[in-house]
Amino acid sequence: MAKEVKKAGSKIDIERIDLERMEEMTTENPGLISFPHTVGGALIKPEDEGKNKGRAVSAMHEQTEMQVQQIYEQMRLLADQANAIKKRVEVSERIYQAKMSFEPLIGKTYHLYERENGTDLLSLIAPNEWGRSKPFSHFIATVKLLADHTWEVLEKA
Repeated sequence: MAKEVKKAGSKIDIERIDLERMEEMTTENPGLISFPHTVGGALIKPEDEGKNKGRAVSAMHEQTEMQVQQIYEQMRLLADQANAIKKRVEVSERIYQAKMSFEPLIGKTYHLYERENGTDLLSLIAPNEWGRSKPFSHFIATVKLLADHTWEVLEKA
C-alpha cells in the first residue's frame, strides 16, 4: 500500500472536513475557555472543588481556634490581675484599720503586726529590730505603700 503524499499546492477536500466540530474547538475569547487553545498552551487541569473547600474550612478552623486560645489566655491574665488587685484592696483595708502613729509615705516599706488584744499595728520597725520588748503578738507582713494608696505585700509571716 502506497501512502498518499500530498503535494504542495494540492487542493483540500472540504467535504471531508467536519466544520461543526472545528467550530466547537475555537473561540473568539481564548482566555475564557477551560482548555489550552493552542498546541503549546499551558496545561489547564480542573480543580476538585470539594478538596479546595475542605482545605479552606480546615484552615479556617485552625486559625479561629488559635485566635480563641489567645483570647482565653488574655482573659486568664486579666482575671489573675483582677484577683491580685482584690487581694491588695483587702490588705489595704486591713492596714487602714490598723493603729498608725505616723503618716505613711508612698514607696516606703512598713511592717504590719497583730497585737495581743487582736488589733493591728503598722510600724516602721522591722521584726528583727525590736529586741526583747515587742508590742505585738505576731508579725503579719512587710508592706509597701503604692501610688494609688493601696499596699503591696512584700513579705508574709
